[in-house]
Amino acid sequence: MNDTVLIVDDSLTVRMDLADAFAAAGFRVVPCATAAEAHDALQRTPIGLAILDVLLPDGDGIDLMRHIRATPASANVAVLMLSAEAEVKDRIRGLQTGADEYVGKPYDRGYLVARAQELLRDRRQDERADRATVLLIDDSLTFREELRRALETAGYAVLAAETGEEGLRLAASARPSAIVVDGTLPGIDGATVIRRIRMDAALRRTPCLLLTASEEKGAELRALDAGADTFVRKGEETDIILARLDTMLRTAVRGNGMADTASLSGPKRILAVDDSVTYLQEIAEALRGEGYDVVLAHSGEEAIEMLAVQQVDCILLDLLMPGMSGRETCRRIKASPVLRDIPLVMLTALEEREAMIDGLTIGADDFIAKSSELEVLKARVRAQIRRKQFEDENRRIREQLLQTELEAAEARSARELAEVRAALVEEIQEKNRELEAFSYSVAHDLRAPLRGIDGFSQALLEDYADKLDPEGRQHLIYLRESAQHMAQLIDDLLALSRVTRSAFENEPVDLTEMARDVLARLQRDHPDRRVRLNVADGLVAQGDARLLRIALENLLGNAWKFTAKRAAAQIDMGIAADGGAPRYFIRDNGAGFDMTYAAKLFGVFQRLHAAHEFEGTGIGLATVQRIVHRHGGRVWAEGAVDQGATFHFTLGALPAAESSRQ
Repeated sequence: MNDTVLIVDDSLTVRMDLADAFAAAGFRVVPCATAAEAHDALQRTPIGLAILDVLLPDGDGIDLMRHIRATPASANVAVLMLSAEAEVKDRIRGLQTGADEYVGKPYDRGYLVARAQELLRDRRQDERADRATVLLIDDSLTFREELRRALETAGYAVLAAETGEEGLRLAASARPSAIVVDGTLPGIDGATVIRRIRMDAALRRTPCLLLTASEEKGAELRALDAGADTFVRKGEETDIILARLDTMLRTAVRGNGMADTASLSGPKRILAVDDSVTYLQEIAEALRGEGYDVVLAHSGEEAIEMLAVQQVDCILLDLLMPGMSGRETCRRIKASPVLRDIPLVMLTALEEREAMIDGLTIGADDFIAKSSELEVLKARVRAQIRRKQFEDENRRIREQLLQTELEAAEARSARELAEVRAALVEEIQEKNRELEAFSYSVAHDLRAPLRGIDGFSQALLEDYADKLDPEGRQHLIYLRESAQHMAQLIDDLLALSRVTRSAFENEPVDLTEMARDVLARLQRDHPDRRVRLNVADGLVAQGDARLLRIALENLLGNAWKFTAKRAAAQIDMGIAADGGAPRYFIRDNGAGFDMTYAAKLFGVFQRLHAAHEFEGTGIGLATVQRIVHRHGGRVWAEGAVDQGATFHFTLGALPAAESSRQ
């Protein structure tokens, strides 16, 4: 792929800045100040990428792009439009005319270079399909060039970076076959680089070789603990490094599809929607300082139009706007199959608590008060992007495994298919182990600051109560409630993930005794409640006692919770025979629900009642469904508003995957 970049901008400052940035990244740069100069350069020099300012002294950058697209020699050139025009309509015009990317000024040069490398990556992959690419990260120019020559002589394509931060960005955009990184670097060190690679779903399987000048006995152990696949001291001959690299590549698992997952270190675009120009500019300045490209929209209508032509990685949406409100904009985004998975953070004022709850109910992923520090806003954006990457990887793994199984079913006999299903089980288990490790790591990272928020808030309430007015104390109470709620969410999500990973113990289970024990505990915890309890005798099942207890704790706990406002509350558990597998049921006379939304009951975070009415995280019924499915059964619900609810479940024969474990 041609790595020559044409930069067309009438600003000398911009041309020099971009020329320096792209030259440092290994590009050959052709700078032009006018459209006429660009036309001449295109006739003389083949290019791979064009960066075009929209407004030029002798023409229009979009007209120049049309010329590039219409010329056979440059029709496949990647085109990135760069403009100080902030209007969404200008961005839409450029993208609809044929630009591959559109970035507004002021820009972040790191983002521009990384995005350009992404645009060229797909074109480059075909050329390097039979040639492994090595990313070399070392701050010593002499050593770097010496090793580069040795690697190229050995047949590798080489990418080079002199800092860990630059190396991570390059790894995200180029997706190398292997990484060779020096242990000691300015900024973050080599071990930290490898740890971040291992935490990135798009890069974690990339083989990594750590170089070190240390002669300490524990150096190799520390390198391997950091996640390196192998370790070489810099004093060794270059042949040793090449041999270790060759072995590492031969034993590495390739073709794992990780290129479909967006890297956390790659360029990210944020859409900020607010009718306040001042607040939008504050957000844009803060986020651009983090390396994001920020698109500004002044209304919900503009946001919807923009999203029709350009994808973003996160949306910040004001709740109260003239015209299309933030609530309606959120509803439309979450109703679109193409857009619904984009993380959306609602911006609101502190006193709009009920409106905030309403926004989360219609699909917003998070909320933040406009009065919060911008550091908090940036942290929330990072957290949402990281969550989205985790979900994308999980979804991609499921789709990949399903596709593999379908292809195997078409191509192989029954015996071969059985064998393939058993490679697949092993792979699923490995993927689940990776996902669980990632979940625990993220949960650990989140728990510490949550404990700090809760603890310091409690300290303020206890030690400075006399210095706070009632409103200030109430804000701290809300803060503690939110921190504790998030901690509970983390615990519930981890418990949900463990439901499908734990070993399955198939044995007779006395559901009558188990249910009565659960209800007795609920009665002890709430001695003021008077609930009529009726559990039928002789309820027995075949399955995993630990998992079935979790299911009953959630189902009976829900019945207990949603009958809290009944003076004569009643909960029944029994069994019915429908001619097939026994059908168990748990019935209550509580708040009930609208059957229109019955399909949402068993989804993660799906709640049909406001949090201020009934507490909960919206994960319990999703856990029940997974447990029932592991037992080869199904679960469903019936109910009516203010007339109670009945949950039914069956426990059929175990699935083939479970039977094979017995």
